[in-house]
Amino acid sequence: MAQKYVWFITGTSSGLGSALLHEALAVGHSVIATTRRPEPLQEELNGKYDAETLKRILVIKLDVTQPDDVKAVFSKAVEKFGRVDIVVNNAGYTVVAEVERCPLEDAHAQFNVMFWGPVYICREALRIFREVNPAGQGGHIFNISSAGGYSSQPSISYYNASKFALEGFTESLRKEMSPEWNIQATIIEPGGFDTEWRTGNMTILPQLPEYSDPKSPTSQYRSMLGAIPFIGHPQRAAKAFLTLADQRKNLPLRVQFGSDSLAVVLHTANTTISDTKKWESVIHSTNVDGINAEEYTRHLLEIL
Repeated sequence: MAQKYVWFITGTSSGLGSALLHEALAVGHSVIATTRRPEPLQEELNGKYDAETLKRILVIKLDVTQPDDVKAVFSKAVEKFGRVDIVVNNAGYTVVAEVERCPLEDAHAQFNVMFWGPVYICREALRIFREVNPAGQGGHIFNISSAGGYSSQPSISYYNASKFALEGFTESLRKEMSPEWNIQATIIEPGGFDTEWRTGNMTILPQLPEYSDPKSPTSQYRSMLGAIPFIGHPQRAAKAFLTLADQRKNLPLRVQFGSDSLAVVLHTANTTISDTKKWESVIHSTNVDGINAEEYTRHLLEIL
């Protein structure tokens, strides 16, 4: 790997963020490793790496829900490394609870971390890519969504909703970038990975009595969370990130991580296509008379 990057990664104390941090360091990249609790991570790194490698690490506390904190951390990153090349919005957690069971403050908190947090980071990253990095060098944003950001599951509706919102935001951001800036964004949709997601990063609230039948969809999903082993391997996901980083000029809007995520996305996409074909006559019946629908939609798709 000839080119070395400066990575800005959120949620590096565990899971995919931790795996990516170590994999990036192992091949010579530099990393701004953000976390809510930097001391344990710094201690871990001090015990694992030599002095030369530690020069390529900046461990720093960050609450992604605070825009001023985000700006301050980027400022320190630029002060240390002079630039930022790749941003990975990875921090997240979930609350398992039915729609009417989840406290609204918990629902808002999930959006603050997994939607508004990445928004604050993306806004500042765009400025760094365009105004601080050498002209035309640009940068790349990887926003970590989920298979649940494409097809929702029962019992984690607010987690899913935040990921759906992040995907829509990322797609719009990507379309806004002028080609000469060389700034790009990609959605990563992981399936199930053997991380701390369903232990330390998951809060499971008791079911409402109305949902407690073992055959109910939410009961079945809750049972699956604790019983089915995840297929994803965090270190292999980290290696996949490095592969994508080296091909970032050619990446699509979405990339799935894991065969389970790919299966979910394909099933949902094919179902959508099938449904639209079945209801096509109703869909077209809502058009205004006198407008050439084929020409109108062709022009619209050219803009998009």
